[in-house]
Amino acid sequence: RKAAEQGFAGAQHNLGVMYERGEGVLEDDAEAVKWYRKAAEQGLAKAQYVLGVMYAIGKGVLEDDAEAVKWYRKAAEQGLALAQYELGLMYARGEGVLEDDAEAVKWFRKAAEQGNANAQYNLGVMYASGEGVLEDDAEAVKWYRKAAEQGLAKAQNNLGVMYATGAGVEADDVLAYMWVNLAGANLAGAKDHKMVKHAKDSIVKHMMMISE
Repeated sequence: RKAAEQGFAGAQHNLGVMYERGEGVLEDDAEAVKWYRKAAEQGLAKAQYVLGVMYAIGKGVLEDDAEAVKWYRKAAEQGLALAQYELGLMYARGEGVLEDDAEAVKWFRKAAEQGNANAQYNLGVMYASGEGVLEDDAEAVKWYRKAAEQGLAKAQNNLGVMYATGAGVEADDVLAYMWVNLAGANLAGAKDHKMVKHAKDSIVKHMMMISE
Protein backbone atom coordinates (compact mmCIF):
# COMPACT_ATOMS: atom_id res chain seq x y z
CA ARG A 1 0.00 0.00 0.00
CA LYS A 2 2.84 2.42 0.81
CA ALA A 3 4.22 2.10 -2.71
CA ALA A 4 0.74 2.58 -4.15
CA GLU A 5 0.17 5.70 -2.05
CA GLN A 6 3.56 7.01 -3.19
CA GLY A 7 2.31 6.83 -6.77
CA PHE A 8 3.92 3.66 -8.13
CA ALA A 9 1.59 2.49 -10.91
CA GLY A 10 2.47 -1.20 -10.62
CA ALA A 11 1.77 -1.15 -6.89
CA GLN A 12 -1.50 0.70 -7.46
CA HIS A 13 -2.60 -1.96 -9.95
CA ASN A 14 -1.62 -4.75 -7.55
CA LEU A 15 -3.55 -3.11 -4.72
CA GLY A 16 -6.56 -2.93 -7.03
CA VAL A 17 -6.24 -6.67 -7.68
CA MET A 18 -6.10 -7.34 -3.93
CA TYR A 19 -9.30 -5.34 -3.32
CA GLU A 20 -11.07 -7.01 -6.23
CA ARG A 21 -10.15 -10.50 -5.00
CA GLY A 22 -10.34 -9.80 -1.28
CA GLU A 23 -6.75 -10.86 -0.71
CA GLY A 24 -5.39 -9.46 2.56
CA VAL A 25 -8.17 -6.86 2.59
CA LEU A 26 -11.96 -6.91 2.59
CA GLU A 27 -13.22 -7.39 -0.96
CA ASP A 28 -14.27 -4.00 -2.31
CA ASP A 29 -14.84 -3.51 -6.03
CA ALA A 30 -15.21 0.28 -5.74
CA GLU A 31 -11.86 0.49 -3.96
CA ALA A 32 -10.36 -1.79 -6.62
CA VAL A 33 -11.61 0.57 -9.33
CA LYS A 34 -10.12 3.53 -7.45
CA TRP A 35 -6.63 1.98 -7.52
CA TYR A 36 -6.93 0.63 -11.05
CA ARG A 37 -7.85 4.15 -12.16
CA LYS A 38 -4.80 5.70 -10.47
CA ALA A 39 -2.53 3.21 -12.26
CA ALA A 40 -4.44 3.57 -15.54
CA GLU A 41 -4.13 7.36 -15.47
CA GLN A 42 -0.37 6.91 -15.22
CA GLY A 43 -0.47 4.91 -18.45
CA LEU A 44 -0.15 1.35 -17.12
CA ALA A 45 -1.68 -0.74 -19.93
CA LYS A 46 -2.83 -3.71 -17.82
CA ALA A 47 -4.59 -1.32 -15.41
CA GLN A 48 -6.25 0.47 -18.33
CA TYR A 49 -7.46 -2.89 -19.63
CA VAL A 50 -8.84 -4.04 -16.26
CA LEU A 51 -10.53 -0.67 -15.73
CA GLY A 52 -12.15 -1.16 -19.14
CA VAL A 53 -13.43 -4.57 -18.02
CA MET A 54 -14.84 -3.09 -14.80
CA TYR A 55 -16.79 -0.50 -16.82
CA ALA A 56 -17.92 -3.12 -19.36
CA ILE A 57 -19.45 -5.39 -16.72
CA GLY A 58 -20.42 -2.71 -14.18
CA LYS A 59 -18.21 -3.98 -11.39
CA GLY A 60 -17.39 -1.33 -8.77
CA VAL A 61 -18.72 1.34 -11.14
CA LEU A 62 -21.88 1.93 -13.13
CA GLU A 63 -21.77 -0.04 -16.38
CA ASP A 64 -20.60 2.29 -19.15
CA ASP A 65 -19.63 0.86 -22.53
CA ALA A 66 -18.23 4.18 -23.77
CA GLU A 67 -15.87 4.36 -20.78
CA ALA A 68 -14.94 0.71 -21.34
CA VAL A 69 -14.05 1.52 -24.95
CA LYS A 70 -12.01 4.55 -23.83
CA TRP A 71 -9.82 2.46 -21.52
CA TYR A 72 -9.59 -0.55 -23.83
CA ARG A 73 -8.39 1.81 -26.56
CA LYS A 74 -5.66 3.31 -24.37
CA ALA A 75 -4.34 -0.18 -23.52
CA ALA A 76 -4.83 -1.45 -27.10
CA GLU A 77 -2.80 1.42 -28.52
CA GLN A 78 0.02 0.37 -26.20
CA GLY A 79 -0.08 -3.08 -27.79
CA LEU A 80 -1.92 -5.10 -25.11
CA ALA A 81 -3.47 -8.03 -27.00
CA LEU A 82 -6.34 -8.60 -24.54
CA ALA A 83 -7.40 -4.97 -24.87
CA GLN A 84 -7.09 -5.11 -28.67
CA TYR A 85 -9.38 -8.15 -28.71
CA GLU A 86 -11.96 -6.53 -26.41
CA LEU A 87 -11.89 -3.32 -28.45
CA GLY A 88 -12.50 -5.40 -31.57
CA LEU A 89 -15.53 -6.98 -29.89
CA MET A 90 -16.92 -3.56 -28.94
CA TYR A 91 -16.68 -2.44 -32.59
CA ALA A 92 -18.19 -5.71 -33.85
CA ARG A 93 -21.15 -5.41 -31.47
CA GLY A 94 -21.55 -1.64 -31.59
CA GLU A 95 -21.18 -1.34 -27.82
CA GLY A 96 -19.89 2.05 -26.65
CA VAL A 97 -19.00 2.93 -30.26
CA LEU A 98 -20.75 2.90 -33.62
CA GLU A 99 -20.69 -0.63 -35.07
CA ASP A 100 -17.79 -0.83 -37.50
CA ASP A 101 -16.75 -4.23 -38.85
CA ALA A 102 -13.62 -2.87 -40.52
CA GLU A 103 -12.41 -1.45 -37.19
CA ALA A 104 -13.29 -4.74 -35.51
CA VAL A 105 -11.16 -6.59 -38.07
CA LYS A 106 -8.29 -4.15 -37.52
CA TRP A 107 -8.18 -4.77 -33.77
CA PHE A 108 -8.85 -8.50 -34.00
CA ARG A 109 -5.90 -8.73 -36.41
CA LYS A 110 -3.55 -6.87 -34.07
CA ALA A 111 -4.45 -9.21 -31.20
CA ALA A 112 -4.45 -12.29 -33.44
CA GLU A 113 -0.94 -11.54 -34.67
CA GLN A 114 0.16 -11.53 -31.03
CA GLY A 115 -1.29 -15.02 -30.60
CA ASN A 116 -4.63 -14.25 -28.92
CA ALA A 117 -6.71 -17.34 -29.76
CA ASN A 118 -10.12 -15.68 -29.41
CA ALA A 119 -9.02 -12.87 -31.72
CA GLN A 120 -7.71 -15.43 -34.23
CA TYR A 121 -11.07 -17.19 -34.15
CA ASN A 122 -13.03 -13.95 -34.56
CA LEU A 123 -10.80 -12.85 -37.42
CA GLY A 124 -11.52 -16.20 -39.06
CA VAL A 125 -15.26 -15.60 -38.64
CA MET A 126 -14.95 -12.15 -40.24
CA TYR A 127 -13.13 -13.62 -43.25
CA ALA A 128 -15.63 -16.48 -43.56
CA SER A 129 -18.60 -14.11 -43.50
CA GLY A 130 -17.00 -11.21 -45.39
CA GLU A 131 -17.73 -8.75 -42.60
CA GLY A 132 -15.34 -5.80 -42.49
CA VAL A 133 -13.09 -7.54 -45.01
CA LEU A 134 -13.40 -9.26 -48.38
CA GLU A 135 -14.74 -12.80 -47.94
CA ASP A 136 -11.82 -15.21 -48.09
CA ASP A 137 -12.30 -18.82 -46.97
CA ALA A 138 -8.57 -19.59 -47.19
CA GLU A 139 -7.82 -16.74 -44.76
CA ALA A 140 -10.64 -17.95 -42.52
CA VAL A 141 -9.04 -21.41 -42.47
CA LYS A 142 -5.64 -19.90 -41.68
CA TRP A 143 -6.92 -18.07 -38.60
CA TYR A 144 -9.21 -20.88 -37.45
CA ARG A 145 -6.19 -23.18 -37.61
CA LYS A 146 -4.04 -20.90 -35.47
CA ALA A 147 -6.73 -20.73 -32.80
CA ALA A 148 -7.55 -24.45 -33.12
CA GLU A 149 -3.91 -25.37 -32.56
CA GLN A 150 -4.09 -23.43 -29.28
CA GLY A 151 -7.00 -25.65 -28.22
CA LEU A 152 -9.90 -23.24 -28.79
CA ALA A 153 -12.88 -25.56 -29.26
CA LYS A 154 -15.06 -23.26 -31.38
CA ALA A 155 -12.16 -22.73 -33.79
CA GLN A 156 -11.54 -26.50 -33.93
CA ASN A 157 -15.21 -27.01 -34.78
CA ASN A 158 -15.19 -24.37 -37.51
CA LEU A 159 -11.95 -25.71 -38.97
CA GLY A 160 -13.53 -29.17 -39.07
CA VAL A 161 -16.54 -27.76 -40.92
CA MET A 162 -14.23 -26.07 -43.44
CA TYR A 163 -12.52 -29.41 -44.10
CA ALA A 164 -15.91 -31.12 -44.40
CA THR A 165 -17.21 -28.61 -46.94
CA GLY A 166 -13.93 -27.95 -48.74
CA ALA A 167 -14.23 -24.22 -48.09
CA GLY A 168 -10.82 -22.54 -48.28
CA VAL A 169 -9.07 -25.89 -48.04
CA GLU A 170 -9.09 -29.23 -49.85
CA ALA A 171 -12.00 -31.30 -48.54
CA ASP A 172 -10.83 -34.01 -46.15
CA ASP A 173 -13.40 -35.91 -44.09
CA VAL A 174 -10.78 -37.52 -41.86
CA LEU A 175 -9.31 -34.15 -40.84
CA ALA A 176 -12.84 -32.75 -40.56
CA TYR A 177 -13.81 -35.49 -38.13
CA MET A 178 -10.54 -35.12 -36.19
CA TRP A 179 -11.01 -31.38 -35.61
CA VAL A 180 -14.69 -31.62 -34.73
CA ASN A 181 -13.94 -34.50 -32.38
CA LEU A 182 -11.25 -32.42 -30.67
CA ALA A 183 -13.75 -29.58 -30.31
CA GLY A 184 -16.22 -31.92 -28.61
CA ALA A 185 -13.56 -33.05 -26.15
CA ASN A 186 -12.69 -29.44 -25.26
CA LEU A 187 -16.20 -28.01 -24.91
CA ALA A 188 -18.08 -27.44 -21.69
CA GLY A 189 -21.25 -25.62 -22.78
CA ALA A 190 -24.34 -27.65 -23.71
CA LYS A 191 -25.22 -25.25 -26.55
CA ASP A 192 -21.75 -25.63 -28.09
CA HIS A 193 -21.86 -29.41 -27.60
CA LYS A 194 -25.07 -29.50 -29.65
CA MET A 195 -23.38 -27.51 -32.43
CA VAL A 196 -20.37 -29.85 -32.46
CA LYS A 197 -22.53 -32.99 -32.36
CA HIS A 198 -24.49 -31.72 -35.37
CA ALA A 199 -21.25 -31.06 -37.28
CA LYS A 200 -19.84 -34.46 -36.32
CA ASP A 201 -23.03 -36.30 -37.34
CA SER A 202 -23.01 -34.53 -40.71
CA ILE A 203 -19.38 -35.50 -41.32
CA VAL A 204 -19.97 -39.14 -40.35
CA LYS A 205 -23.02 -39.28 -42.62
CA HIS A 206 -20.96 -37.84 -45.48
CA MET A 207 -18.14 -40.35 -44.87
CA MET A 208 -20.63 -43.23 -44.94
CA MET A 209 -22.09 -42.01 -48.23
CA ILE A 210 -18.63 -41.90 -49.80
CA SER A 211 -17.73 -45.39 -48.59
CA GLU A 212 -20.94 -46.96 -49.97
